[in-house]
Amino acid sequence: MPASAPLIDLQHADFLQSGISLCVGACDNRHMPTLSRATGCRISADRRRVTMFVSATQAAPVLRCIRENGAITAVFSRPSTHKTVQLKGKDAVVGCLEAGDMERVERYRASFARELEPMGFDEILIRTLLSAPPADLVTVTFTPVEAYSQTPGPNAGEPLRAQA
Repeated sequence: MPASAPLIDLQHADFLQSGISLCVGACDNRHMPTLSRATGCRISADRRRVTMFVSATQAAPVLRCIRENGAITAVFSRPSTHKTVQLKGKDAVVGCLEAGDMERVERYRASFARELEPMGFDEILIRTLLSAPPADLVTVTFTPVEAYSQTPGPNAGEPLRAQA
């Protein structure tokens, strides 16, 4: 794959934007890690930029680290299969929701609840876990510079391979 090609192919883009578990991690300049749950994801049309939606209140430590140094990791995992992808970036920025983002967040919340329902989790529990007032939601956007398959098994940790 040429160096200029995006790390995310169409299949991975669909997976990353589906009703899966989304976590955003960061470290401060002393390498102290922090983590927060995200409430949805948007992939740019060219698949070179990833935008995560987070609660500014709940993700305050993560956002502080991102503002400090721009480093980010994002983990995307389907609980029913444990399929997991990890993306890393160095240029993360905090921003505001764009047109259509609130609808993406609502679709994500409903999809994640459907993913977890067969495992015995009530929709109200999932919606409570992911709740945040719209005015509290912010975006974290970054360019993936590393991508890994983290699905448990013999290929865990291998670089993600985009399909043509």
